[in-house]
Parts: sequence; structure tokens; C-alpha cells
Amino acid sequence: MTRPSTHIWRLLKWGRTLARHGALRGIEGDPNTPQPVRRLVRLARLGTIQPRIPDYASAFQAIGPAAIKLGQTLATRPDLVGEEAAHNLLSLQDSLPPVPYAQIEAQLESTFGQPVSALYSEIDPEPVGAASIAQVHKGVTTDGRTVAIKVLRPGIREKFARDINTYEWAAAHVEAMGGEAARLRPALTIANFKRWTNRELDLRREAASASELAEATRGIHGYSVPDIDWDRTNGRVLTIAWVDGVKISDVAALRAAGHDLPELAKRLVLAFLTQAIGAGYFHADMHQGNLFVRPDGEIVAIDFGIMGRIDRRARQWLAEILYGLTTGNYKRVAEIHFEAQYVPSYHSVDEFATALRAVGEPMRGKPVSELSVGQMLDGLFAITRDFDMQTQPHLLLLQKTMVMVEGIATQLNPEINMWDVASPYVKEWIRDELGPESALADRIREDTETLLRIPALVRRLEEQFPPKGGAPEPPPLPEIELVWDRRRKRRGWLGYLAAALAGGAVIWGGMVAGWLG
Repeated sequence: MTRPSTHIWRLLKWGRTLARHGALRGIEGDPNTPQPVRRLVRLARLGTIQPRIPDYASAFQAIGPAAIKLGQTLATRPDLVGEEAAHNLLSLQDSLPPVPYAQIEAQLESTFGQPVSALYSEIDPEPVGAASIAQVHKGVTTDGRTVAIKVLRPGIREKFARDINTYEWAAAHVEAMGGEAARLRPALTIANFKRWTNRELDLRREAASASELAEATRGIHGYSVPDIDWDRTNGRVLTIAWVDGVKISDVAALRAAGHDLPELAKRLVLAFLTQAIGAGYFHADMHQGNLFVRPDGEIVAIDFGIMGRIDRRARQWLAEILYGLTTGNYKRVAEIHFEAQYVPSYHSVDEFATALRAVGEPMRGKPVSELSVGQMLDGLFAITRDFDMQTQPHLLLLQKTMVMVEGIATQLNPEINMWDVASPYVKEWIRDELGPESALADRIREDTETLLRIPALVRRLEEQFPPKGGAPEPPPLPEIELVWDRRRKRRGWLGYLAAALAGGAVIWGGMVAGWLG
């Protein structure tokens, strides 16, 4: 078990980096920040020269791979980090200097247990991409197929495990301080981040995600997923068909190739809606670098390390919320929030509907160039505090992906109206899934299943099994021993004191170096 002194030492080191980029100013100035956190922030920034404008993205980039991934997660949480920080973190680039090819080749041979030449006839030693977790090389298999080879960075799993351990420790302590920190559920945010990251660190899971998404999107015209080479894929290596095409961010090249940009924008939005609402399984990392357009106009997605999943009931609520916002039926949207138990029942449905109107009404009938889904999400975050609405982690990836899709669609067609594109699809889905025929079919199926479950249902009732709300049950959180709950043994507190003294020495050394320089 990692000692508290080790966690504190790491936090102080990271805090120094954040302070040098001005990234602690918002935490220190926020009235909701617990006093112990504010004191630690002041200690971390002591003696640093902070820029006038905070650069959160550069700070997380400087800390390292796990921080880069955490920063991308926090970009979806303006309620947790503030709108300014969330907006800046959206620019965080998941890129690091590449690992030398000799190490990549050694990784390939060790993980497959055979020479590289037995698998690939050719591999370009220059990577086409180097991110925080893995890097990608272009290659040709021994049977002549051109592929992309994604290889984990050596030692990356161990580094992530160490850093996430400290994130868990810090989040548990902040949440235990109560107040606004408890409402925002930082421990659950880190638990979800850990789950997502562990999935990214197992490339077999990414391959399986790509395969599942390919099945879910088979009926989407003009959208596809590359084929997986399962014989050359394992936990540390993913081999996937190479994609020849233009990055969807290169608008000039798309236009020169004769592509219909407004049609591409519309198709991208509909592909996302079909995945999220229709299938309940969506590509949650749809940024510009992960989407290509083939010469025939087909959009091809890559990089399936981050995927989102929404159960059927939540999809029904989501569809009704989107449709209610597009049609101005704020009362129904408010009712759904109460039915799903997103908002506590002691609040007024009518008051919540009025608050939603203030967010949704400025959006209607205007192009994205004037108002956006991203702005709507910012507005929704702003009213959650007033209505004690706890963060819903299962919707975070959806919100993040909506903002990404909107940004790409706007680049392709600045006049696109996300509501106008989404409304017909959502309306049709609601009709098919919530209409009379669907309701009757669901009722027959549910009643039959209920009859078969009567014995189990009776036992659950006898045990007074509590009813579940609209939000899915959160994953079990790790047991974190809080510093103030530790038995006050002299030996235990010596480590804590030593870490504080060491932190002070580092800070004092930095100040002296600055004065002498």
C-alpha cells in the first residue's frame, strides 16, 4: 500500500507544475474549494511565477501521460473545473515524443513470442502517430495487406497504475470534506477514469470495441470501421486495416477532392445519433484526428480506446430530452429529469422547467455559428447546482462526444443547425421505440419475462430490495484510508511530517535558485 506521505509528495510535485502554468489560480479562488485543499495549493505555488492567463492544457501535458488522459476527462466537467479550464483542456493534445523503433520491435517480438518478420513483411520505423499510451506504425503483413500497427509504450501500464493510485487517494479525501466537493463526486469521476484508462491499456479490448461498433453501425450509410487483424492483435499490440483517406479536419483537401461538405456534416451527426440513441454504443473519441474520408465519400473512424454505452431506458430519456428541447416542451424535459431521479424530488418540476427554458430557448432556430450544443451543455451545468443535481458519470462521455461532433460538423458546414439535423431522427426513433406498437410489444415481452421471474421477484420483495433510480448503479469505489482516520501512531505521522518537510525543502530550494539566478 502506498503511504500517505508518497501521495502528498506526488501531489506537491504535480502542484508545482500546475502552479508554473497558472493552473491553480481557479482552485484557490473558488469559494467552494475546501480549506485544506486551498492550503495545499498555496504551498504548491509558493515562490512560482504564474502567467497572467492560465494554460491548463500545457500543465497537464508537462506532468505526463496519465495527466494528459485525466485532463481530457476533466474537459467534460466544467461543473468540476470551471468553464475556462474545461475550454482550455479541450485543446489538450494527446501526443508525446515517439519511443525509438528498436524498443517497439522488441515489444512486438516479446509479446508475440516470435520474430517480427514472421508477422509483418515491412514496418515503417517512423511512427504515424505517438500518443500518451501507444504509438502507431504503418506496416504490411506477410500476406500482403497494408495495416496500422498500434503498440503500447513500454512500462506505460505501471506508470498509469501508480499515478491513478494517487488520484484515487486525493479524490477520496476531497470528497470526504463534504459540501460542494461531495456533490460533484470526484471519487466516482476518478473511478470512471480508471475504468476507461484500463480499457485503453488493453488493446484486445479496443479491438473488441471496434468489432462491436462495426456490427452496430453496419446499417449506417457512408460510415464504417476498419477490419481487425485478430491474428496480429493481443493486449499490447493492435493490428487494423490501413485507412487511405483525408482527415476530416482538412477542409481544403476535402473540398479539392469534390466532397459535399454539408452532406458529410449531416452524415456525421446522424452517425453519432444512430450509435448513441439507436444502438446505445458509440465511439466516444470522435475528434478530428480519428475520422477520415475515403475517396468515395465514406467516413471511416479509428482509435476505439474510449467507447460509451447507454442502456435502453436511459436512451429513451435522452431521446425525449433532445426532442423536448428541440420542440420547446421544457415541462416534459423537466419531468424526465425527475422520473430518472437526476433531480431530487423535493424540488419543483415547474421551476426546473423554467430553468431549462432559459437554457434551451436561445438555441432554437439558430445555426451553430451563433449558438451551439456546447453552450447548451454549459448552461445545463450551470443550473445543476441550484437543483442539487448530482453528476451523472454515464452521460459524461456522451456530452463530450456531442461537443466533438458539433465542432467537426461546424467546420464542415458553419450554417448547420444541430437541432434541425437531429430532430427528424429523434422523432422517428421515439415513434418506433415509444409508439403504440412498440409499447404493446414491450409490454408483452416484459410481462412474459416477469412471469418467468416471479419466484425471484417475490424473494426480492421479501428482502425489501430498494428500487433503482434512472442513473445506473455506480461501480464500487476503492477503499481509501483517510489520513485523519489513521491511528495516530507516532511512526505513521513521521512519514506525513517528512513529506511536508521535504515538500517545503523543494519549494525553498526553488525559491533560492530563483533568487540566485
